[in-house]
Amino acid sequence: MKYIYITTPIYYVNAKPHIGHAYTTVACDVFARFYRMLGYSVKFCTGTDEHGKKIEQSATQAKIEPQKFVDTIAQLFKDLLPILNISNDDFIRTTQERHKKTVKHFWNILEDKGYIYLGEYSGWYDMRNEAYFSEDELIDGKSPLGGEVQYMTEPCYFFKLSEFGDKLLKFYEENPDFIFPAQKKNEVISFIKQGLKDLAVSRATFNWGVQVPNDLKHVVYVWLDALTNYLTVNGYPDNEDQNNDKYWQTVHHFVGKEIVRFHALYWPAFLMAAGINPPKRIVSHGWWLSEGEKMSKSLGNVQDPKKYCELFGSDALRYFMLRELSFGSDGNFSLEGFINRHNSVLANAYGNLCKRTLSFIQKHCGGTVKRPETLTSEDSSFIGDVDASLSEAIPLMEQYAFSKYLERIEQAISLANQYIDYQKPWSIKESDPKRMQNILFILLEQIFKITKFFYPIIPIAAKKVLTQINAPYELKIVFGEKIPDIVTINEPETLFPKIETTELEKLDVFAND
Repeated sequence: MKYIYITTPIYYVNAKPHIGHAYTTVACDVFARFYRMLGYSVKFCTGTDEHGKKIEQSATQAKIEPQKFVDTIAQLFKDLLPILNISNDDFIRTTQERHKKTVKHFWNILEDKGYIYLGEYSGWYDMRNEAYFSEDELIDGKSPLGGEVQYMTEPCYFFKLSEFGDKLLKFYEENPDFIFPAQKKNEVISFIKQGLKDLAVSRATFNWGVQVPNDLKHVVYVWLDALTNYLTVNGYPDNEDQNNDKYWQTVHHFVGKEIVRFHALYWPAFLMAAGINPPKRIVSHGWWLSEGEKMSKSLGNVQDPKKYCELFGSDALRYFMLRELSFGSDGNFSLEGFINRHNSVLANAYGNLCKRTLSFIQKHCGGTVKRPETLTSEDSSFIGDVDASLSEAIPLMEQYAFSKYLERIEQAISLANQYIDYQKPWSIKESDPKRMQNILFILLEQIFKITKFFYPIIPIAAKKVLTQINAPYELKIVFGEKIPDIVTINEPETLFPKIETTELEKLDVFAND
């Protein structure tokens, strides 16, 4: 058995989820479904980050207790998962007792090993990102992450990050694929080579957080708290030997590009200090933009994924997000782009291919087709081209190239549409019904293969098609898989009704309430 552990970042509960959160979660879900289809034992987790000064202030402004505040927002993130059809195995909250236990145990290990000491910190604090920065790191008076800063001085505990520069550089050299994409690795290496300073890992100016063991005046720095969630999910500290854990050896952390430093620098250093191996991979993606700016609640330009799912279905949104944006790069989210992708590929190219093939089998073959005794050269060429497109898709998914993976599926769909248009089975239903039946069986088998590869992205529609084909199937990727020699289909149905743009004036899909 092969294993893989996949995580989203845990989302900060200062506002309700938007398209950016949905994108990361869907990408992880697609990756998880794909590896399950390859026969892996998958552990897939998402969750919420619920501590920190910003949360405490937001709760105060709302005149409610912090726990009640985070309970409300965390539930919105949890409720979104079934709406997006996410197949996660766990949902972690940093306010859970199991997680507090992990944080305190991890802190004690770092302290016992001599990597934590008490001191005082002065610097520019970015409240939005819960991080301190030095004067020379500021850009136009803001933190390098774009947040407003204020100068603060407070007593705090420090982690001896300065001792890990050479160790981290050696680790990156020995694990060249640790950070994806490569340019993010170069940014992290450049930062380290400027010289690492010890990191403040506690706060004493607020109390909404996990209390530092043996010093109740301090709470654990929100990033040290948050990052250890990945250990909590994997059974730590009860399962303390993470280095020999089959899931931990394969862990992939999917994160937005703005938090790569926390995951690719601080997190490996914390783990090395505790005697735990760093994760296998940090997978960074870009931002969804609206008119050239990152979507954020503060700018009022976010898109609500729930509304898109309610109006058009989760499959359509999942497909658009992974097809439109090249993973690792930024991209623009627009309703026009969404509709174009939906109508051209899902409704027309794929949906119509399935509907007309199955409907033709039902109407002109009594719903039953059987495997041809012989194939023409055109048949063999078509089957070989589809197999080639799908075989090229597998390594692309393994490389997080979701959009290119979908290009190969679309190429296979295009080949099927070309085949049916060229063969014209409707034109020989009277003159050569056997050849007509052969054409339809070949089409049906290719649709079956294509749909299996399409399943991780559009699981609802894919299951409908596989049910309509009525061939025994497992949700596994088996190259060159065949359907039975005789297949009787079930009732065909429309998968993706075309979106009529004239109707969109009635839809409030951009509301930011």
